[in-house]
Amino acid sequence: MNSKKFNKVGVVLRPSTPELRDDYEKLEAIFVGHNISVVLESESALMIGVAGESFDKICIESDFLITIGGDGTLLSTVRKSFEFNIPILGIHAGNLGFLADLSIEQLDSFVKKMLKGEYRIDERAILEVTVVKESKKVKMYAFNDVVLTRTSVSNMIHIETLIDSKSFNTYYGDGVIVSTPTGSTAYNLSAGGPVLFPMTDVFALTPICPHSFTQKPIVLPGKFAIELRASEENALIIIDGQDMHELGLGESIYIKLASKTVKLIHKEEFNYFDVLKEKLGWGNDRKILSERLS
Repeated sequence: MNSKKFNKVGVVLRPSTPELRDDYEKLEAIFVGHNISVVLESESALMIGVAGESFDKICIESDFLITIGGDGTLLSTVRKSFEFNIPILGIHAGNLGFLADLSIEQLDSFVKKMLKGEYRIDERAILEVTVVKESKKVKMYAFNDVVLTRTSVSNMIHIETLIDSKSFNTYYGDGVIVSTPTGSTAYNLSAGGPVLFPMTDVFALTPICPHSFTQKPIVLPGKFAIELRASEENALIIIDGQDMHELGLGESIYIKLASKTVKLIHKEEFNYFDVLKEKLGWGNDRKILSERLS
């Protein structure tokens, strides 16, 4: 492979974790040692007491972004940076993540490989979410999922669903999850939805505790667009489990796969199925049973 020249990287740290200063200083030393400048996002910089730059500026000026924290930090960074079309590398500060799969101890050797072009960029689908409120359109993005749910735990919710403007179904229960392939192993999986290979152009529609045994998850091709509407009461929109918005009675939320993709940097040998097996403990049932019987 051809060698690659990098000039600058931008860094985002997990909020409310000032102890990440040590990891950041290790990262900075590694990149500076390879003649690559490092700039820290302003809120992260304030947290650890160093100088930083605005998020938009580092997205414009950097070759790629790095997050230090976990999958949640990477998720929020993906949404904020999506319009800039910049690749992201996730470093986990603790346990291996589905998205942040590199440790700070592995970073130096990985940077050496990156400079030789020995890395890969995976392109993943992201949901484009448009909410129409009083004839105004508000656009958002969701890398994991969009959840439409009840505003009160004492009530169930009716959700009318249309696919490409045609009536499809009315869900009655706790709500629905619209999940990307990346998010299929999150809330979607807990609710009984399918695991989807992350580099596919599909999304899943999964009911949450439906009040009917006939309401089942469905996988839809990415070319479709869906409309969700709470027909009898207000609803709560939750984006990636992090951002919340209210959907008023009669208002609609429109969801489709965005025309652009999210670009995640990984090691060449990164294998999604290895991560899946480790995170979900697949294949361990026989071992656990053997230990119990011994």
